Amino acid sequence: MIASGSNLLSPRRRRSRRKGLHGLVYIAPAMVLVIAFFVIPVIFTGWMSLHNWPLMGGTRWIGFRNYVRMFHDARFMAALQFTAYYTVVVTIAIFAVAFPLAIFVEKQRQFVSAYRTIIFLPVVVGLATASLLWVWLANVDSGFIGPALKALGLVDKAPNLLATFDSAFLTIIVMVVWKIAGFTMIILLTGLQAIPADLTEAARIDGAGRWQRFRHLTLPLMRKTIALALIVSVTGSILAFDQFYIMTSGGPQNRMISVVYYIFNQSFVSFNLGYGAALSIVLLAILVAISIVQLWLLSVREEKP
Repeated sequence: MIASGSNLLSPRRRRSRRKGLHGLVYIAPAMVLVIAFFVIPVIFTGWMSLHNWPLMGGTRWIGFRNYVRMFHDARFMAALQFTAYYTVVVTIAIFAVAFPLAIFVEKQRQFVSAYRTIIFLPVVVGLATASLLWVWLANVDSGFIGPALKALGLVDKAPNLLATFDSAFLTIIVMVVWKIAGFTMIILLTGLQAIPADLTEAARIDGAGRWQRFRHLTLPLMRKTIALALIVSVTGSILAFDQFYIMTSGGPQNRMISVVYYIFNQSFVSFNLGYGAALSIVLLAILVAISIVQLWLLSVREEKP
């Protein structure tokens, strides 16, 4: 009996092993790419962070001194604080625009496909290109925004929108929302379309108003979608570089230096490659921690009976 049972199980085990091998073959190219372009660079960056690594000359092992140094680096702390402030503001702004747009284009109406295309079009523009475009739009002499504000009577003369922190920060926020909101809208639209129409109709028949349906039905059923959109938005905001480098060069008064911009300066301007590597590892740890917290807070969990 035992022998026959073993004979019955062995073909199943062989099929299971074959399926496992087939699965490994299918994912092998992706694994090679991940190892070559992510795992190995991260390991090498971690090794660099433990050294005094100048651009020219020999390297010297210094242990965790680069990590200790960053806690006494006032400029890095200022960059971290500004990045956190920018991330909160731009994420709220993106969702404030993208969610109503997703609700608007979710319903079938005339020209809805054209609306979706028009809203999504800025997404296909590269961030560097979009930043250069808005530098031209905000130019006090040849731009469009300043003369338009003057023509509307909102200002006496065309302002230099990138000259002060407040106006430059607002201009960057508007540019990023214009560029990114369409992508976030598509993510949220996918979540809206996944909500069963029967549930919405049942809630409407039971007398639930629009706000009640949105609060007690739409939001709970979209928690995974919102989590995905939030992680994408927060991660992209923390890694912001192009807009600050191109539009303001970190100014005015070096108040718009993001963490990635500071890492760039340390690594490729001051040539402190070891210190820049340490900052990169810490930034990666921050991104991983934030993503884990967001998934934990916004993941859909079945309620206990």
